Amino acid sequence: MHWYPLAESLIRLVAAIFCGALIGLEREKRFKNAGIRTHVIVALASALMTIVSKYGFFDVLAHESISLDPSRITAGVVSAIGFLGAGVIILRGDSAALGLTTAAGLWATVGVGIAIGAGMYSVGFAATVMMLLIQFILHIRWLKIMKEVSGEVIINLSSSGLTVDLLREKLKEIGVQLRTFTIIKGKDGELRLSAHISFSAPAADNVMEWMKEASYVETMTVYMV
Repeated sequence: MHWYPLAESLIRLVAAIFCGALIGLEREKRFKNAGIRTHVIVALASALMTIVSKYGFFDVLAHESISLDPSRITAGVVSAIGFLGAGVIILRGDSAALGLTTAAGLWATVGVGIAIGAGMYSVGFAATVMMLLIQFILHIRWLKIMKEVSGEVIINLSSSGLTVDLLREKLKEIGVQLRTFTIIKGKDGELRLSAHISFSAPAADNVMEWMKEASYVETMTVYMV
């Protein structure tokens, strides 16, 4: 490899590191599972493999009987990131999950690394800026206030004397929606209700007051996404 392709390759790797660091910084500031180091490594590895895919087989291609598809390695990188993305997703309850946005961000970071590794600097930088703008715009104050908060609560039905319908109405009065629930019968014959609930952020104070007054509420877990 001549000096110019080598220098150009180093510039592409550094540019990929820079973009990955910007994306990872936003995630780390929000205390997400994947931060600066993870995004930097993902962007760097994607750019490196793209460079190898484009320039690493010139000596082999010198033989007329051999032909290679330079995009095969890059295609494998896009598929492989799924394993890393799955590692940052945390299951919550039976269906909900945390970390989907971070996993999608890692996938997009691969795209940024590939674009820069292919020499498409403007596309890679533009995609990085777009990703950051999307993250910041969707977390502005007015949208965050209206965001729905979810959680899980365990209620002792036997000690409360409430039916499920009455409980649903009581929760509705304080701005809480009862999404799904499971009724569990204990060995002592008591009935407990394990429910998935949701409410808007401004209703959090009402929920706290309800917990203080309602002795039948055993535990509550709130997920602030």
